[in-house]
Amino acid sequence: MSRLHVVSGKGGTGKTTVAAALALALATEGRRTLLVEVEGRQGIAQLFETEALPYEERKIAVAPGGGEVHALAIDAERALLDYLQMFYKLGGAGRALKKLGAIDFATTIAPGLRDVLLTGKACEAVRRKDKSGAFVYDAVVMDAPPTGRVTRFLNVNDEVAGLAKIGPIHNQAQAVMRVLKSPETAVHLVTLLEEMPVQETADGIAELRAAGIPVGGVVINMTRPALLDNGDLEVVARGARTGIAKALSQAGLGGARRGGLAERLIDPLLEQAREHAERVELERTQHAALTDLGLPTYELGLLPEGVDLAGLYGLARDLRKQGPI
Repeated sequence: MSRLHVVSGKGGTGKTTVAAALALALATEGRRTLLVEVEGRQGIAQLFETEALPYEERKIAVAPGGGEVHALAIDAERALLDYLQMFYKLGGAGRALKKLGAIDFATTIAPGLRDVLLTGKACEAVRRKDKSGAFVYDAVVMDAPPTGRVTRFLNVNDEVAGLAKIGPIHNQAQAVMRVLKSPETAVHLVTLLEEMPVQETADGIAELRAAGIPVGGVVINMTRPALLDNGDLEVVARGARTGIAKALSQAGLGGARRGGLAERLIDPLLEQAREHAERVELERTQHAALTDLGLPTYELGLLPEGVDLAGLYGLARDLRKQGPI
């Protein structure tokens, strides 16, 4: 079973929300998860209605059954200072480099190094054990960059190849890749039932597979129920004005006479119904395309009022009902 869950998706699909819900779902029944943010947007803090996350692991939620969700916002500069201390024992000299701007310079001119630091911190949490030899976290969930960048972000070994052929940086990249390309890792893609996100999901899966990075499942987010069944959709397609007028009249909205209330409502209702029918057909087509990818799929419904803390727990509960992820 995977212990590192990487969540990606096209911008606007709700990948941060899904990552947070997944962390809660994985933390049920006494388990502990770490939810990691790597893009510096503090989206996790907003979802859990807490203050901005520092560069340290902090408990932010209690899951059903007493489990815990901890969170960490990884900062590349701070991660580099940790790295310099770990391998070179620079200590105060490392802090002096930061003041001189050398840390920011290094992580800016070498984006591959930045990715090694960010992914390396998450992989370290996956491998970390306590004094008894048990894993500190049962699962680590990473809110990763969008689909268009996630393969390059995760494939740090190729990125670092041009920076270091040997030495600690090379060894660190190799250690990270051993985790990222192992069964311990699963990359989940979040999408909507819309053409562009679905196509980007398919492209992202192909890129991840080509890079040898394990793909987990597809989370279809913000789904909406079909308000009309197949029979009603066919009625709409035929534009059955007479039947609709009769139904409105029976509902007490006036007779179907010309110019009456029922008559005036028919065209707007038909137009809304046609738009709904077109959306349903489009979503069915996109759902079929996702099914053809041959991966486990999970569906989370749209929350019309937005995602608050109660809604987040509800999404986690929906994920658990759909089986292990």
